[in-house]
Amino acid sequence: MNFDVEKIRNVAIIAHGGAGKTSLVEAILFDAKATDRMGTVQDGTTVTDYETEEINRKISISSATAFCDWKGYRFNLVDTPGYINFIEDTRCCLSAVDGAIVIVSALSGVKAETEKIWQFACKYEIPRLVFINKLDRENADFRMALSDLEKSYGSSAIPLNIPIGAENSFEGVIDLVNLKAYTYNNGNPAEGAIPDAYKKDVEEYRKLLIEKIAESDDALLEKYLEGAELTAEEVRKGIRWGSITRRFIPVVCGSATRNIGIQQLLDTVILCLPSPGDKANITPIAGKDPKTGEEKKRKPVATEPLSARVFKTIADPFAGKLTLFRVYSGILKADTAVYNATRDVKEKVGHIFYLLGKKQVPVNQAGPGEIAAVAKLKDTQTGDTITDAGHHLIFEPVQFSDPMISYAIEAKTRGDEEKISTALHRMLEEDPTLKFHRDADTKEMILAGMGQVHLEVTLEKLKRKFGVEVLMKTPKIPYRETIKAVSSAQGRYKKQSGGRGQYGDCWIKIEPLPKGSGFEFVDNIVGGVIPRQYIPAVEKGIIDAMKDGLIAGYPVVDMRATLYDGSYHTVDSSEMAFKIAGSMALKNAAQNAKVIILEPIVKVEVIIPDEFLGAVIGDLNSKRGKVQGVEPQAGGNQKIMAQVPMSEILTYANQLNSLTSGRGIYTMEASHYEEVPSHLAQKIVAQKTEAKKEE
Repeated sequence: MNFDVEKIRNVAIIAHGGAGKTSLVEAILFDAKATDRMGTVQDGTTVTDYETEEINRKISISSATAFCDWKGYRFNLVDTPGYINFIEDTRCCLSAVDGAIVIVSALSGVKAETEKIWQFACKYEIPRLVFINKLDRENADFRMALSDLEKSYGSSAIPLNIPIGAENSFEGVIDLVNLKAYTYNNGNPAEGAIPDAYKKDVEEYRKLLIEKIAESDDALLEKYLEGAELTAEEVRKGIRWGSITRRFIPVVCGSATRNIGIQQLLDTVILCLPSPGDKANITPIAGKDPKTGEEKKRKPVATEPLSARVFKTIADPFAGKLTLFRVYSGILKADTAVYNATRDVKEKVGHIFYLLGKKQVPVNQAGPGEIAAVAKLKDTQTGDTITDAGHHLIFEPVQFSDPMISYAIEAKTRGDEEKISTALHRMLEEDPTLKFHRDADTKEMILAGMGQVHLEVTLEKLKRKFGVEVLMKTPKIPYRETIKAVSSAQGRYKKQSGGRGQYGDCWIKIEPLPKGSGFEFVDNIVGGVIPRQYIPAVEKGIIDAMKDGLIAGYPVVDMRATLYDGSYHTVDSSEMAFKIAGSMALKNAAQNAKVIILEPIVKVEVIIPDEFLGAVIGDLNSKRGKVQGVEPQAGGNQKIMAQVPMSEILTYANQLNSLTSGRGIYTMEASHYEEVPSHLAQKIVAQKTEAKKEE
């Protein structure tokens, strides 16, 4: 069954972790009769938190979709993660919806993650309404939450309903639009008159609502100033126009777990959030021709060419890959061929499904504005654009933040390395915020993600889905060694014990080179004291010894080695002998060359709210960081630019989250190498020596 575009509402449920998003989806699905019971997060019985890791941790780790019908409208709901480690998934989902319900807790108000997700919604120009949740809990405060909203977002938060009672006595809501009261018994509303005790509050909030509506329309403002009453239709039109154009934020309230105020919320979604057609009027559907770069527009109608965007991929070792997409124009039909404009490949579409959590409901086609899924596409990834052949365009891809934390991983069972690599690449399809590579210097497998919990969950999924157990440890630092003084020494290798022996003898001088120069070999042999064919072997011996390090086993850089003297044996000399002699000469010369350890320095940019500036700079200084500058940013934020030793900042994501209550973000990139302070260098050498003994 395909719905008229104007009867569709694609809605993301967004908020900080623990605000009640998944519980709200449960109540919506139950009230709309899409399910016959309300599951709970505590029992692990909800529709949209169905992954084992979510049930165990009692948090949403991955976004999930569900659908229901209410009063002739199709609701496509996206339950999104709110914890800082997982909100990049939320960013991607917001690119696929037309509106959002933002949950604010009546206990804690607006939290850090909510601010970040709010910014994502602003980027995609998404109209939203706020649901103040948990009004049945102890210390719940509707006015506090309302005030916090205005302070945080600087927009007018306009209540469309207010609570009846509070905490244990919370029993219903008063509808300020239709001026009716609804009290609830076991989730069932009973309509009645407004209680006398609330008439003053109703008058106050209703006046605020009417003023805001009048301000958004000149004709209505004139009518209001003349003292005339706005009609019910004018009030509804004003609320819809103000919400869709984001002139104000409509606010409703209730309790998801006690199913109070949910039916009023559903009515408010129909009134205040846009259809795919409305959204296309606010933000036109536009992409670029992949060949010419020219802008192309589409309308959300069935007669236009197909255009759809993939906003999520689910990796399943048994069912194969599941691709979730939003259709913007045209119709995607089952058992047809489509074109992936992003990757320039054709794909065969098999079955199409609507998803109710993990339950798949087969359909023949998905039309404009719909959200659906298809199984087993070969090459299509999250962010790709799917079109008809011959009508190509590419939607702007979602830009994910760079990973914030890296760990080395190794197989728990020897020989599982290949399995790890294969399984992780499947996980990367599902989660574009993960990065995986093998470090050329340390030979370690490195997994990077948005935080420690993110990586832990990934490894739990790896074990559950693909049967691969992995150990996680702090990655090795790619230190380097170099020399600070000129030194000369002999390397003489002689092995003669009957028959043909081995003989190689060379003198070399080593000297430091400027930073970044690498290695230089100079041949100063004269008079044939070492035959020409053996000189490359001396160089190879020196290079091999440099790879193994001179004091702590780290590669040697920025050094010149000059070969200037030596001797050979007409019978016993060989390339191997001179290679060993070259290696011995370097090790002997190193004893007087003042060998030092160099550490990698990274360039870090940290963006934080003003109030944390002092604490974060102090923390960077304590990590031997050098702050290069501070620049003011929009929204009362500051950007700190600093250079910090890599060894001090490997787990910085956790520390920054702790310092800023999750409101700080940072990026880092390799900068250069600097000498390690001598007291730390001694520790590094001692640790390396100890590690070698254990091996």
